Amino acid sequence: MIWTIIVNDSPYGIEKPWNAFRLASTASSEGIKVNLFLMGDSIVSAKKGQSTPQGYYNMEKMLVALIKKGVDVKVCGACINARGLTIPELVDGSELGSMKILVNWISQSDKVINF
Repeated sequence: MIWTIIVNDSPYGIEKPWNAFRLASTASSEGIKVNLFLMGDSIVSAKKGQSTPQGYYNMEKMLVALIKKGVDVKVCGACINARGLTIPELVDGSELGSMKILVNWISQSDKVINF
């Protein structure tokens, strides 16, 4: 089984990305192959060096844990360019994504989930 999870919202101030990452982690633990595509404001989740208050979730750390579990993470290239970020600023293991890659993932997936 392959799932593609698409995340659009900002990593902080709304819980959709946090819930998407939790779903990706649980699915991966259950043996489901997970592709995670970050686009729009969610690309900030992949920014290195996030500092959150003690006890508050940290999206960078969650993303690193997902990558270590084997989740494929792509970050929309047009979206990082629009926000002035570069690939070296993103967490290790995340990769440059594109609409073509997303279309390919979607066409090969058993489930597509959008947050």
